Amino acid sequence: MRHNITRYATLAVVLGIAAGCGTESGAVATDRVTVTNCGAEVAFDQPLDRLFVNDGGMIAIALAAGARDKIVAVSALARDKDVLRLEYGPQVDTLDEVATEQPTLENIVGAKPQVLYAGYNYGMSESRGITPEILASHGIDVYQLSEACRQVDGQAQRGTMDPWVALDTDLRNIGTIAGNPEQGATVADDISDRLEKLRAAPQPASKPTVFVFDSVSDTIFSSGSFGGPQGIIDAAGARNATEDVEDTWTAVSWERIATADPDLIVFVDYPGQSVEQKIDALRTNPASRNLKAVRENRFVNLPYAMWVSSPLNIDAAETLRSVLEAHDLAPASGITPTLDVRQLGLGGNDWLG
Repeated sequence: MRHNITRYATLAVVLGIAAGCGTESGAVATDRVTVTNCGAEVAFDQPLDRLFVNDGGMIAIALAAGARDKIVAVSALARDKDVLRLEYGPQVDTLDEVATEQPTLENIVGAKPQVLYAGYNYGMSESRGITPEILASHGIDVYQLSEACRQVDGQAQRGTMDPWVALDTDLRNIGTIAGNPEQGATVADDISDRLEKLRAAPQPASKPTVFVFDSVSDTIFSSGSFGGPQGIIDAAGARNATEDVEDTWTAVSWERIATADPDLIVFVDYPGQSVEQKIDALRTNPASRNLKAVRENRFVNLPYAMWVSSPLNIDAAETLRSVLEAHDLAPASGITPTLDVRQLGLGGNDWLG
């Protein structure tokens, strides 16, 4: 059984007050704030004036937590600009995108941030020469995405907490680091309230199975028990077909989708493969072409930033619940999605009518 996310919010704030105060502009940090990040207490100089944020999900967290005026540069924004604009308005248009995909070390150092907000496989990796240790040598601190905390240092498997706890933690922590702890807490509490409404809704007698279809090659890139989709699917009243995989985002075999025979297939929409290509792959591969979800066009296609850890996860959960109800896979809940994804005009959503 999952528990109320606020009970397990791991935020630990410790203010180390030094003598004196900084000036309004170009302030020299005189205070530090400490938060728990990936199991360790990490201190950040205050005030935070220069934040670099990678990836649409983390950009959404930073905006929601009230850090917009601290963000000096972002990367990997373009693919999620429409959904972020839908939620956060024109402030998204003035973000300085210094790299359209994952940033290079030069991109990061050139922006002169105090703090990088990223994660392993979300902008950081040893092979790309971007790690907390390397960035520290350039005078840059790192706040790591909680969803992507490594289970063992130096190893690939990620995920150490329930995905809703990971999101709650980051909203509160980023709000604190950016000097807006009340804003981060307010957003986290709102998500908690909406999550409880979903969990209190009438549940299906038998949970429908949902398969996350991110992208396809000789394997399928999907999401396990620590990824954002696990929390989304669970909150909507369904079962993640790959919930036994103890990782966040990872490749699985075509046999996995054949064995699962899911009631619904959800797509992660971002450049590289169109939703039409993904559906075509499902219709032509012998392992999937006769699955009931494929035969009956039970598909959902939502933007990348709604699936990776972000405040938009709760919108994805509300949307998924409405889709399950539209297919008679869950009883009526009376819950209306707060975010109207119809405005995004994405393909692969026949359920919209």
